[in-house]
Amino acid sequence: MSTASSDLRIGTSGWNYPTGQGTWNGIFYPPSRGRAKGFDELAFYAEHFDTVEVNSTFYGQPRAEVTRAWAARTPSGFEFSVKLYQKFTHPTMFKQRLSAGLPEGADAGPALLDALARPNEADIDAFRRGIDPLASSGRLGALLAQFPASFKDEPASRDYLVHLLGAFAGYPVAVELRHKSWSDRIVDTLTLLNAFGAAWVQIDEPKFRFSIRQNYLPNVEGFYYMRLHGRNAAQWWRHDKSEDRYNYLYSADELTEFSETAGAAQQLVKKLYLYTNNHFSAKSIANAAMIKRQLGQPLEGDYPPEFLERYPELTGAVKTAPASLLHVHPPD
Repeated sequence: MSTASSDLRIGTSGWNYPTGQGTWNGIFYPPSRGRAKGFDELAFYAEHFDTVEVNSTFYGQPRAEVTRAWAARTPSGFEFSVKLYQKFTHPTMFKQRLSAGLPEGADAGPALLDALARPNEADIDAFRRGIDPLASSGRLGALLAQFPASFKDEPASRDYLVHLLGAFAGYPVAVELRHKSWSDRIVDTLTLLNAFGAAWVQIDEPKFRFSIRQNYLPNVEGFYYMRLHGRNAAQWWRHDKSEDRYNYLYSADELTEFSETAGAAQQLVKKLYLYTNNHFSAKSIANAAMIKRQLGQPLEGDYPPEFLERYPELTGAVKTAPASLLHVHPPD
């Protein structure tokens, strides 16, 4: 592998969390009430980080007019990593959504639901069209194929993964696998991913009986991809609201492992993406900033005073400004 230093990008998973107890409003963003007219959350976020992982595309196919607007609202060097639509990775969840959308009393039947949940060329083409404004302008980071813990290493799963990686050949694809069967046959898994230049996503999350085993080493020279989900084991599987599972703030000591790993990995790969997904109350913002600090990266942009009140760990590391002085418009 190359020994040249890589392009190391640190950001968060998503930028828009307007509701719930874990909202970012009043912490990282100004409160909804009294917010200056024209305040742009994405433009503000991009003053602080040079990449973001898009999760909204998991719930609906990306649309070109939307991704084109994202590019226009951020600086030229900013990159978006985009999660694949759930139909590509979570067929059971997709079928549940289809069933929930049926008229009352209607029953599509399991055979029809299975057929509707099977991705086809039209789905692949639609996703490609949706991300084209990012790809054609050099603003696309990686595509994230996040599979559920139930996705086991079985012949049918391997065949599907080969098909999916082939369908998105030409894009950098990061594959998140969670079941230990994939690490039990690590040589076969690496052979499959390496054949497509796909990065094996390195993850940190609460461990369960069949959690995948990982060593945090890069598997391809092209790029490296790490995601930190938090360690809220008590609410990971059982929670009142989905946001609760991401209610966890890594300590500086806990983050050192990942900062050191990223620092070492960046000497081995061309690009490196590290995203914090513990988004409850902007804890992912705090931890991403802490990692940047540990790696000696500049902490750019102004933060609201409320942010430091919530996360005093960053006192002296970030600049603050009253909400009335925060930038509100996308770049020219």
